[in-house]
Amino acid sequence: MTQQTNRPTSGTPVLRVGVLVMSYGTPAAPEQVEEYYTHIRRGRPPTEEQLADLRRRYDAIGGISPLRERTAAQTAAIAAGLEEISPGQFLIGRGDKHTAPFIEDGVEQLVDAGAELIVGLVLAPHFSRGSVGEYQGRATEVAFARGVPFIAIDQWWDLDGFIAHQAASLRDALGRMPERTKVVFTAHSLPERVLAGDPYPDELYRSAVAISERAGLRRWDQWGMAWQSAGRTPEPWRGPDILEVIDDLAATGRSDGPPRGIVVCAHGFVADHLEVRYDLDIEASARAAAHGLAFARTEPVGADPATMTQLAQRIAQRSGVS
Repeated sequence: MTQQTNRPTSGTPVLRVGVLVMSYGTPAAPEQVEEYYTHIRRGRPPTEEQLADLRRRYDAIGGISPLRERTAAQTAAIAAGLEEISPGQFLIGRGDKHTAPFIEDGVEQLVDAGAELIVGLVLAPHFSRGSVGEYQGRATEVAFARGVPFIAIDQWWDLDGFIAHQAASLRDALGRMPERTKVVFTAHSLPERVLAGDPYPDELYRSAVAISERAGLRRWDQWGMAWQSAGRTPEPWRGPDILEVIDDLAATGRSDGPPRGIVVCAHGFVADHLEVRYDLDIEASARAAAHGLAFARTEPVGADPATMTQLAQRIAQRSGVS
């Protein structure tokens, strides 16, 4: 946990606000992959075949995911933004869903450090009860047990900085591609059973519309939507998958002629990690190449200064700090 140490000089008591920045988590080293996979499977160890497959994918992107360092950079940028708003008032903590420090650890550390209120932020722009809602539930349970109020930031895809960054990255990618290139927005698939009445698909659509309009794209003949990285479970997951969309695009083309390329804007992700570097850069890229299509993807928002500053402002507003 990072603690801001410059205490306010005013004699008026100041509410100490804890900010818990949450993410999915990733192994810090190859030898931690099995423990990580077991935690994802709720304590059930993976089979040798499942473990070998995951290790193969990590090996293909260099051994480990860059997510840990990307998350650290995002957290530091948010902390800097909060310090600008109110020096010394915010305590910054970290908590991951599947790796230490876990969400529960982050809450405990913030309370022990003196937080009187905790604001939870998941590094995922769109809300779903089956993903972001689970993070919030775990944090709320521990905060309640410690007698500290917990406030959640449900979504932040509507921040102008996020939309502007995604649109600029999209225009940049398109500038390197041939004419008649299709744009496909993607996000992590979820099981159909958790999406009934869930706002996740609608928020993804609305953010895709906002980004495409900012980038100057026409609907459907220039862009569409797909899903990716579905879990390896027997239950149905939301589709169509990006690989299926690439196949269909190659077979049917666009309204202005046969396609020559595809750009994937993975607007459901905010940093490079396995689902971006393997599922897109390797798998989807290879599928496009097999059809003779040029392939590119946009850059995730990462620690974009404008977006992180606006996230800090949203956190401050939710906590009641002007």
